[in-house]
Amino acid sequence: MTFTLIARCPRTGAFGIATATGEMAVGSRVPFARAGVGAVATQALTNPTLGPRGLDMLAEGRDAEAVLAALAASDPHMERRQLAVVDAAGRCAACTGSGNTDWKGHHVGDGFVAMGNKLVSERVVSAMAEAFAASEGAPLPDRLCRALEAGRDAGGQPDGQQSAAMLVYDDRSFPAVDLRVDRHIEPVGELRAILDAYMPLIPYYKARADDPSVGPWNEWLARQQRAGA
Repeated sequence: MTFTLIARCPRTGAFGIATATGEMAVGSRVPFARAGVGAVATQALTNPTLGPRGLDMLAEGRDAEAVLAALAASDPHMERRQLAVVDAAGRCAACTGSGNTDWKGHHVGDGFVAMGNKLVSERVVSAMAEAFAASEGAPLPDRLCRALEAGRDAGGQPDGQQSAAMLVYDDRSFPAVDLRVDRHIEPVGELRAILDAYMPLIPYYKARADDPSVGPWNEWLARQQRAGA
């Protein structure tokens, strides 16, 4: 009961995943990523253990297709799963088990995968793919959110969504973006509102990790705004 886009940014090498579902707390189960390594999204009747295991395989140097094959072979219930992998070179692989609820399927694009299950139609996934491709050049978090919004606007799931999440890793060992809307009447819209407020602060939290003297976030942001005025 989920729709997701997983990608690698060709400009920055960042990895990101945006996802929404009709259940609570989707961010705790679906998105997994690691800087310089890749990303894994596991959904449907989710097996969250596939995420960390997939990242470990990517870290060993296996490509996306090899990791997908190994994960699928290790899980006797793959017909009830949906899985996508993006490796450090931007190669992608995905599978949609036959036991998923219609509409179900995935689209593998250039450096990204859009996928979903129990959707109103195929249009949800194709709209996500189109929105992501059309936003080339924009920051990865914004592109991911545009894709999620497009999936929602194309109908999403028959009973609507309850939670949404975004995870982005760039060149640091900690996430640049890790946002979750665990329970909300319109989680994709709420995720957008949180992301728009958070985006200007992404450089601040990186800077503070290196130099605590940058001060409180509100003072730092005010200085940035004055410098840009």
